Amino acid sequence: MPKPAILHLNLHREFFAQIAAKTKRIEYRDQTPYWRRRLEGRNYDFIQFRNGYATNAPVMQVEFRGLRRYGKGKNAYYAIQLGRILKLHRWHK
Repeated sequence: MPKPAILHLNLHREFFAQIAAKTKRIEYRDQTPYWRRRLEGRNYDFIQFRNGYATNAPVMQVEFRGLRRYGKGKNAYYAIQLGRILKLHRWHK
Protein backbone atom coordinates (compact mmCIF):
# COMPACT_ATOMS: atom_id res chain seq x y z
CA MET A 1 0.00 0.00 0.00
CA PRO A 2 1.54 3.36 -1.00
CA LYS A 3 2.31 5.97 1.59
CA PRO A 4 -0.34 8.77 1.65
CA ALA A 5 0.72 12.15 0.23
CA ILE A 6 0.47 14.82 2.92
CA LEU A 7 0.66 18.59 2.39
CA HIS A 8 2.12 20.26 5.49
CA LEU A 9 0.96 23.82 6.24
CA ASN A 10 1.52 26.09 9.23
CA LEU A 11 -1.28 28.44 10.26
CA HIS A 12 -1.84 31.33 12.64
CA ARG A 13 -4.07 30.48 15.61
CA GLU A 14 -7.02 32.46 14.21
CA PHE A 15 -7.20 30.43 10.98
CA PHE A 16 -6.44 27.13 12.72
CA ALA A 17 -9.38 27.80 15.06
CA GLN A 18 -11.72 28.59 12.15
CA ILE A 19 -10.88 25.32 10.39
CA ALA A 20 -11.21 23.35 13.65
CA ALA A 21 -14.65 24.97 14.20
CA LYS A 22 -15.59 24.00 10.60
CA THR A 23 -16.34 27.62 9.62
CA LYS A 24 -13.44 27.86 7.17
CA ARG A 25 -13.60 25.29 4.36
CA ILE A 26 -11.07 26.83 1.94
CA GLU A 27 -7.43 27.75 2.59
CA TYR A 28 -5.90 30.38 0.31
CA ARG A 29 -2.32 30.81 -0.89
CA ASP A 30 -0.85 33.38 -3.31
CA GLN A 31 0.17 32.05 -6.70
CA THR A 32 3.93 32.38 -6.32
CA PRO A 33 6.67 30.11 -7.73
CA TYR A 34 7.04 28.57 -4.23
CA TRP A 35 3.36 27.56 -3.99
CA ARG A 36 3.22 26.56 -7.66
CA ARG A 37 5.96 23.96 -7.02
CA ARG A 38 4.21 22.65 -3.92
CA LEU A 39 0.65 22.56 -5.23
CA GLU A 40 0.34 22.20 -9.02
CA GLY A 41 0.50 18.74 -10.55
CA ARG A 42 0.41 16.99 -7.17
CA ASN A 43 -2.25 14.75 -5.71
CA TYR A 44 -2.42 15.01 -1.94
CA ASP A 45 -4.51 12.74 0.27
CA PHE A 46 -4.42 14.91 3.40
CA ILE A 47 -3.39 18.32 4.67
CA GLN A 48 -1.64 18.49 8.00
CA PHE A 49 -2.13 21.88 9.62
CA ARG A 50 0.07 22.98 12.47
CA ASN A 51 -0.42 25.97 14.73
CA GLY A 52 3.16 27.05 15.31
CA TYR A 53 6.55 25.40 15.36
CA ALA A 54 6.74 24.13 18.95
CA THR A 55 7.04 20.37 19.46
CA ASN A 56 3.73 20.37 21.36
CA ALA A 57 1.87 22.66 18.90
CA PRO A 58 -1.74 21.80 17.97
CA VAL A 59 -2.00 19.59 14.87
CA MET A 60 -4.96 18.83 12.63
CA GLN A 61 -5.27 16.46 9.69
CA VAL A 62 -7.92 17.32 7.06
CA GLU A 63 -8.98 15.69 3.81
CA PHE A 64 -7.60 17.34 0.66
CA ARG A 65 -10.59 17.87 -1.68
CA GLY A 66 -8.88 19.67 -4.53
CA LEU A 67 -7.14 22.81 -5.76
CA ARG A 68 -8.46 25.71 -7.82
CA ARG A 69 -6.70 28.68 -9.37
CA TYR A 70 -8.24 32.15 -9.49
CA GLY A 71 -7.21 35.55 -10.83
CA LYS A 72 -4.40 36.66 -13.10
CA GLY A 73 -1.03 38.30 -12.64
CA LYS A 74 -0.27 39.67 -9.18
CA ASN A 75 -3.85 39.00 -8.03
CA ALA A 76 -3.68 35.25 -8.73
CA TYR A 77 -4.23 32.82 -5.85
CA TYR A 78 -4.88 29.17 -5.05
CA ALA A 79 -7.98 27.95 -3.22
CA ILE A 80 -7.32 24.65 -1.42
CA GLN A 81 -10.62 22.83 -0.82
CA LEU A 82 -10.83 21.24 2.65
CA GLY A 83 -12.78 18.10 3.49
CA ARG A 84 -13.51 16.35 6.77
CA ILE A 85 -11.33 16.81 9.84
CA LEU A 86 -9.73 13.42 10.41
CA LYS A 87 -7.54 14.10 13.45
CA LEU A 88 -7.20 16.97 15.92
CA HIS A 89 -4.46 16.82 18.56
CA ARG A 90 -3.55 19.19 21.43
CA TRP A 91 -6.36 21.64 20.63
CA HIS A 92 -8.61 23.10 23.32
CA LYS A 93 -11.24 25.64 22.31
